[in-house]
Amino acid sequence: MAAARPRLPLVFRALNRLMWLGLRLIGTRVVVEGAEHIPDAPGVIVAFNHLSITDPPIVSITLERLAGRRVRFMAKAEAFEQPVVGPLMAAYGGFPVRRGRADREAYRAALEVLRAGEWLGLAPEGTRSRTGTLGEPKPGAVLLAMRAGAPVLPIGVAGTEQVWPVGRRLPRFGQRVTLRIGEPWLVERSADAEAASEELMRRIAALLPAHYRGRYG
Repeated sequence: MAAARPRLPLVFRALNRLMWLGLRLIGTRVVVEGAEHIPDAPGVIVAFNHLSITDPPIVSITLERLAGRRVRFMAKAEAFEQPVVGPLMAAYGGFPVRRGRADREAYRAALEVLRAGEWLGLAPEGTRSRTGTLGEPKPGAVLLAMRAGAPVLPIGVAGTEQVWPVGRRLPRFGQRVTLRIGEPWLVERSADAEAASEELMRRIAALLPAHYRGRYG
């Protein structure tokens, strides 16, 4: 039986429509593979490689359109202090994390997201890749999965580094983005966090073209 889906906030839906229109206007084509792997279940961790600031909105838009779910994201705490951007990010479902040190408050907030049946989006690497290849994972994703008993939905993102490269002020026109969605993975509660993090990165790497995989190739 399909799980009951929470009602999506109006502001979230409106912002997704605006961002989708923006992507269309700059000629970005988004291709999705593996949509059949998307679970109809509450409390899912969406784990993806991070190449560009466009990754979270593209993942969010795609999963709203295909699964009717809102994906909530952690973002750097400084962004929430900005007069316009901060309120918009909060209305979109974002919540702050203080980078560079353990943030127990953000960890608890992420657990609450999952326990409320919402979907949580994060990049296991913790930041955007400057090389375009997979970097070293942080243990947060698998620790949350083990603590909450949440399945992990791996997604390989390719092409967003061409849409809006790191350090570029404006996006590029006419780019193609591919999201390849893998099978949900349930991390055993007794798993070793380091080994599980490596396994998660290998699962994401398997969804990417070879030149993105780095040492996981």
